[in-house]
Amino acid sequence: MKLVVKFNLVFIGVFLAGLIVAGAVSYTLLQNNARDEIVQNARIMMEAALSTRSYTSTQIKPLLDTQMKYVFLPQSVPAYAATEYFNDLRKKYPEYSYKEATLNPTNPRDRASDWEADLVGKFRQDAAQKEVLGERETPTGRVLYLARPIQVKSESCLSCHSTVEAAPRTMLDHYGNANGFGWKLNEIIGAQIVSVPMAVPLANAQKSLYLSLALLAGVFALLIVLINVLLSLLIIFPVLRMSKVANDASMGKQGVEEYVKSGSDEVATLSVSLNRMRRSVDEAVKLLEPPRK
Repeated sequence: MKLVVKFNLVFIGVFLAGLIVAGAVSYTLLQNNARDEIVQNARIMMEAALSTRSYTSTQIKPLLDTQMKYVFLPQSVPAYAATEYFNDLRKKYPEYSYKEATLNPTNPRDRASDWEADLVGKFRQDAAQKEVLGERETPTGRVLYLARPIQVKSESCLSCHSTVEAAPRTMLDHYGNANGFGWKLNEIIGAQIVSVPMAVPLANAQKSLYLSLALLAGVFALLIVLINVLLSLLIIFPVLRMSKVANDASMGKQGVEEYVKSGSDEVATLSVSLNRMRRSVDEAVKLLEPPRK
């Protein structure tokens, strides 16, 4: 097997091993970065919902308190306002969602599904747990969800949700008296849940990985071409020339042309030594020849 072939096989083997390691490390880093981005988006959505609730509670509800005596306006309810805000957002970004999933809601659309009820159950079992992150499959693809407990922290909530008798008549006229009652102070009655699609960030991470590996492979291909050219010019060709000179000299040919490689590297030094040896052999051969008559 030729030297250049051996060299290329070793070089390619080292490159492939490095490519596998680099690919595995890059994949892990890019996937983790993509997930961190998704989590950050989920937290921003959650904070947007909390801001909407706070704005409705502090600035909208006081303006509608008087009118609420005559007709119930769900727009004054912080949970309703936050949900409507994200429902409007979903017209453009349908993969994103927000829900105030409640076990016993006044508004039927807020009723927790089975998996949402399980999250509420986790918060009820561990009151110290303030947040849950997870992933789940949906018809539109894999999503990351962020959930936080909804806890009755104010007596004002109980004015509408403690008993049917204590609830405002206008609210009963709007929603009826079948659901949304029996809440207790400090009780966890539901969970705020935001869902963020994972497909796009993960796909971008995958594209970045493929692009990085392709660029690395391109750099390697260019590098191996350059190294092979240099190897041929600096080592292979000079060695082949010196090998021919040594072979001709060993066959007893006279007047073999010397080959001296320019430079001061090891191959050039070898060519000088080889020529010196060839001249010495020529002199030795001449001494052994019988004198001419």
